[in-house]
Amino acid sequence: MADSSFDIVSKVDRQEADNALNQAQKELATRFDFKGTDTTIEWKGELGIEITSSTEEKVKAALEVLRDKLVKRGVSLKALKSTDPRLSGKEYKINGDFLAGINQEQAKKIGKLIRDEGPKTVKTQIMGDELRVTSKSRDDLQEVQALLKGADLDFAVQFTNYR
Repeated sequence: MADSSFDIVSKVDRQEADNALNQAQKELATRFDFKGTDTTIEWKGELGIEITSSTEEKVKAALEVLRDKLVKRGVSLKALKSTDPRLSGKEYKINGDFLAGINQEQAKKIGKLIRDEGPKTVKTQIMGDELRVTSKSRDDLQEVQALLKGADLDFAVQFTNYR
């Protein structure tokens, strides 16, 4: 019998993130407490965002609105890393980035977790910015997925190519 496998990746669904950003922009445009504050959320590059507002409190509140919309769209908040508010001219700004890919250190951390706490028949292999998990038993692979979902990792993980 051939081995079954799946890949562990850390990716952001760009379309869902874009939808959440658009919903947050609409809410900021219609909410009374944001009237006259010139609060905006916009994309900066492929996976970067910039939030601007006239006050530090409003820029922090806009970030919370965006986070709320991301959760509702199923995008993990672990994927969004944002800076502290900073004064830029007459307005405050927060820059954020959606993190994608698993680096070597994170892959080793996941591999060690699987070796220590997962089934002994499971093997892991680092492949670029993802991690492949193989085993003869599909039940063992599902056990690994449950283990990783329950683990307190400081980055978002998804499972792809389950076969």
